[in-house]
Amino acid sequence: MVVGDVTTGTDVLIIGAGPGGYVAAIRAGQLDLDVTLVERDAYGGTCLNYGCIPSKALITATNVAHEARHAEAMGIHADPAIDLSGMVDWKDGVVDQLTSGVEKLCKANQVNLLEGTATFVDENTARIAHGGEGQGSETLEFEHAIVATGSRPIEIPGFDFDDEPVLDSKQALSLESVPDSLVVVGAGYIGMELASVFAKLGTDVTVLEMLDSILPGYDDDLKRPVKQRANDLGIEFEFGYTAAEWDERDDGGVTVVADPADEAAADGGTTASDAGASEAGDSLELDAEKVLVAVGREPVSETLDLEAAGVETDEAGFIGTDSRARTNVEHIFAVGDVAGEPMLAHKASAEGQVAAEVIAGEPAAIDYQAMPAVVFTDPEIATVGMSETEAEEAGFDTVVGEFPLRASGRALTMDESDGFVKIVAEADDGYVLGASIVAPEASELIAELGLAIELGATIEDVASTVHAHPTLSESVMEAAENALGHAIHTLNR
Repeated sequence: MVVGDVTTGTDVLIIGAGPGGYVAAIRAGQLDLDVTLVERDAYGGTCLNYGCIPSKALITATNVAHEARHAEAMGIHADPAIDLSGMVDWKDGVVDQLTSGVEKLCKANQVNLLEGTATFVDENTARIAHGGEGQGSETLEFEHAIVATGSRPIEIPGFDFDDEPVLDSKQALSLESVPDSLVVVGAGYIGMELASVFAKLGTDVTVLEMLDSILPGYDDDLKRPVKQRANDLGIEFEFGYTAAEWDERDDGGVTVVADPADEAAADGGTTASDAGASEAGDSLELDAEKVLVAVGREPVSETLDLEAAGVETDEAGFIGTDSRARTNVEHIFAVGDVAGEPMLAHKASAEGQVAAEVIAGEPAAIDYQAMPAVVFTDPEIATVGMSETEAEEAGFDTVVGEFPLRASGRALTMDESDGFVKIVAEADDGYVLGASIVAPEASELIAELGLAIELGATIEDVASTVHAHPTLSESVMEAAENALGHAIHTLNR
């Protein structure tokens, strides 16, 4: 303890007020625990302030403009003007409404809110350094702690986010004018989502990816419609290259130098893409007004002095946990991105609730079997449970049902016929094992199949549930019927 510190106590110290931390705080408050929530930046964390919510707001806004501009087939002819500053102001309003709501909900559940940076002194004590000159610090003794400090964008050598032309995802979401051209480094979900946003705003976008395809980790049939749509938007791709350095041009833009990536070459991704890159083995020079680096995220754990509390991390800084969100120190928990993959806001919230309930003595545990994952590209991709390959590798004898959107009346009335619904089930008893969807609103459609997995439903249960017509959700029913061999609106396997 530092001389002059005020020492207080709490049942539960929660470090970080993102979707893991604030949910844990509210749930713990509901369970009559004395809770202190420490946040050094903004309530709601990266998700509400700089990630999930602002990016989806801009995706929605740019979709409105894009759809209006390309609705000639429906007899609509329009050329909407884009005011990016106004769009960002609207986005910020959405963010402010949600973050203020988080603060109000925490206070309504008797959560003590502290602004500052928390570091462990030992396994039952932390110091809170308050921001601002003369604000000082205080010492907090706790019975339990939940680490929910989240993650941040990974910087790559030579591309410092403090340099004006180099953007991370947070900075890209706050631009006040539309760049004429943009190089996006990384074709993961963040890179692809933002590449689509800027392409729809009229930016010339080139995506640089060290591997041989977009969205690593997703099956080719899921990626194919997204890649085709990106091509239609004019997005160019350079596969098999890594960003090496950048130089400022006389006009204030940048030239990004990219070198061949050995890892991509080893995977067969030696080539330049559809965009017509240089021959494999040559470096590339890509000119743009801005460069967005979106190569992944890393945990925020180095500020905590976890060693003082005895909490162990792996080499990357992620905190290992068990099915009850406990670290190797039984009364210290970790939730969300800092606890490792999958880095999903809803996973963080689920873990936060479990941690609070375990602390309160409830028999809670995390079940990742029905944890959905969504990519908000165009069209959206959503998955839950096991893929067909994963199920077979796990020893299941599977049956698969699929329904193409081109056979969906509702999809055709939306002029959105690219994509499909696929359901994987056990062949003998029909239990739903997993599903994947490429479609408009796939993020909404996947919930039904997550519930099916959670409840132990069968494909017959899904198929026999009457779905409203005409809706996209009928495609889920038809995919289940296809697995049973009696789909009505597509040929059966």
